[in-house]
Amino acid sequence: MSPVLRLARGSPAYVAMPLAAAAVLTIFGSLWAAALFLLISVFMLYFHRDPDRSPAGEGMISPADGRVLKAIPGHISIFMSLRDVHVNRSPLDGVVKSLQFRPGRHRPAFSLTDGNEQNTIEIESQDGTLLLRQIAGILARTVICYVSPGDRVGRGERIGMIRFGSRVEVTVPPGYLISVRPGDRVRAGETVIAVNRP
Repeated sequence: MSPVLRLARGSPAYVAMPLAAAAVLTIFGSLWAAALFLLISVFMLYFHRDPDRSPAGEGMISPADGRVLKAIPGHISIFMSLRDVHVNRSPLDGVVKSLQFRPGRHRPAFSLTDGNEQNTIEIESQDGTLLLRQIAGILARTVICYVSPGDRVGRGERIGMIRFGSRVEVTVPPGYLISVRPGDRVRAGETVIAVNRP
């Protein structure tokens, strides 16, 4: 594990802008306002962290940090709160077959989200096709995808992020047995959420 704090791709500006504002306000003697912007910068640093992760075992790994909302045959849904790492990862090795972005509303991500803004990543693995859906929540305003059709992705590889509270849903290929339950806490790129039955 590297001792250097890693930030998610494209995130340094979110940390630097309030930090710069704090510095300017300090010069002009607005210390309370400067303290507020400094706190915002610290929050942005915490929110955009992107630690290295290693799978905890064989099988399909979690695409997101958070709490499992739903775990039924063929489908797992994970809610990411503000305190979770928001970088999303590929559950299995495979090839990105397609991307589909759909604009929409920003309702709370822990409730029904059919009409919310979302991005669907189709990945073809050796065990079948899976769909990973990044869904914006009430605070999330940016769904970010790092991959393109034709890209080969490794299990646990970073494939995108969602800013400020959101939800990730993933389909489970046939032959996999889900190993998590609603309420379980999971970590992207680390927690095994389903195993391939022999």
